[in-house]
Amino acid sequence: MDKCTFIKSNFLLILISLCFTFQNCYASVPIIKEGFINVKGGKVWYRINGTGNKTPLLLLHGGPGSSSFNLDGLADLGNDRPIIFIDQLGCGRSTRITDTSLMTIQQYVEQLEQIRKALHLNQFYLYGHSWGTMLGIDYYLKYPKAIKAIIFSSPCFSTKAWTNDADTLIATLPADIQIAIRVNEKNKTYSNESYQKAVTLYYKNFVKRSEVAKSRSDSASKFFGANVYEFMWGPSEFTATGNLLKYDRLKELSSIKVPTLLMAGEYDEARPSTVKYFQSLIPNSEFKMIPNAGHATIIDNKNETNQTIRTFLLKVDTLYKK
Repeated sequence: MDKCTFIKSNFLLILISLCFTFQNCYASVPIIKEGFINVKGGKVWYRINGTGNKTPLLLLHGGPGSSSFNLDGLADLGNDRPIIFIDQLGCGRSTRITDTSLMTIQQYVEQLEQIRKALHLNQFYLYGHSWGTMLGIDYYLKYPKAIKAIIFSSPCFSTKAWTNDADTLIATLPADIQIAIRVNEKNKTYSNESYQKAVTLYYKNFVKRSEVAKSRSDSASKFFGANVYEFMWGPSEFTATGNLLKYDRLKELSSIKVPTLLMAGEYDEARPSTVKYFQSLIPNSEFKMIPNAGHATIIDNKNETNQTIRTFLLKVDTLYKK
């Protein structure tokens, strides 16, 4: 074998070895089930990652109208337990909707109960991110029996508190950005270039601080149900105009009776000080700030986010064994 052939052969062997390595990494949290569940209004896509035998974790993504695509980093937790991803109706791989009667938190609560029954979840842990915490607490308040612990990641329990936090964060932005936001909000000219520029800067500072590949950004946009977001929430994270405008569950926080973890990113639009206050209202709860992260903690600081969740859930597992 000549030198050139020898080098090529060894390179091929290294490449094959790397391929098997990558496959084994993904195989550590395999997809064990994937499909669709019929609910009122259409079909909801779901996927279960992981074969661990501990209590399953059901994930509720943000939005409204986002998708589980932005939570895919949580699949790493599948080494301990099944991790259940769903795309809520109107986004992701689920049925897209135009019927606004389906775009209410009450409807999403009932859809979630249909999903629980279809997956035979008699006991599970619940994770919600952003809008998913609004849906999560409303679901718990109506159907608490099967839920054994809750994780509220970057929660919104009061639209008023959320927009107050947004006003505080907007005040840290350049004066021209602040003016653009207020003028366009007053005139309802949300497509104006100056407003969109302000949205971009706000999101970069407080929502998703890390750079992501264009292909990933394009995929997230493809999965996004913009009409659901705009109808239920509004034109941007800091401008609420939809049917969640009067949402408030602060008085109900004290009624949560299961172990609860609240998290927020260091630079989160769900400000850590506000989330810490929420935590003070929930019995048997704890708070963790994720450093170097905005609202998208699983994207900005995946390792710290997963370690925080894993530690909490393993502790709860032990608690229920006693």
